[in-house]
Amino acid sequence: MFISNYFNTTIWSEQKPEFVKSLNKASNKYIKDARTREKKFIKEHGDFGRSYHSTPLTADNDFLDFRNYIGQKSWEYLDHQGFDMQQYTTMFSEMWVQEFAKKGGGHHSAHIHWNQHVSGFYFLKCSDKTSYPIFHEPRTGARATKLKMKPNQKGVWGGSELIHFKPTPGTLIIFPGFLEHEFSVDFGIEPFRFIHWNIQAVPKEMAKDV
Repeated sequence: MFISNYFNTTIWSEQKPEFVKSLNKASNKYIKDARTREKKFIKEHGDFGRSYHSTPLTADNDFLDFRNYIGQKSWEYLDHQGFDMQQYTTMFSEMWVQEFAKKGGGHHSAHIHWNQHVSGFYFLKCSDKTSYPIFHEPRTGARATKLKMKPNQKGVWGGSELIHFKPTPGTLIIFPGFLEHEFSVDFGIEPFRFIHWNIQAVPKEMAKDV
C-alpha cells in the first residue's frame, strides 16, 4: 500500500493485479451491451470520442470478491483519516465499468460525484499510451491565490493544481468523493477500461431502515 497526500487530501493507491483477469472477463458482456446500445449512433457518427458505460455492477456476483475488497478498503480509508467509523456503515451508491472508444477521443471532463464520501478506480486495460486520471486542487482559495512556481520543480506538489496518475492494469486508487477529477483524452492506440465506484458512509441508525 502506498499512501500519498496531495492538497491536504489523502489518496490511496496500490497494485492489486489478481482481480484483472476475472474482472475483464466479467466486464466483457457489459461493454458489449454498452456498445450495442450505442450502435445506431456509432453507425451514423462513428466511434470517435465515445465512452462506453455499463449498467450497475453491484448486484452481479461475478464482482462480489472485488466489491467486498474495495468496500473494506474504503472503510479503512475513512478510518485512517480519523473518522469514527464505528458509528457508520459504508454502502455502495454505484459501481460501473467503462471503456473508451477504439478510434480514440474518449475522455471525461472535470467533475465530482455529488454526496459521496469515497470514490475509486480500478484499472483493467491501460498502458503508458492510454488515458489516465487527473486530480484537481480542491481548495478554491488556493486556486485563486496561487503563485508562480520555480522552474523544474518535479516532485514538489505544494503549488501544483493538478496531479496525474499513470496506472497499469491492476492499479487501485481510492480518494474522497469531493475531489474533482477527469480523464485525459485517449488516442485509441491501446484499449482503456476501468471500474469506477462511489461509497457513502451512512449512520448505523439510518442504515437499519435502508
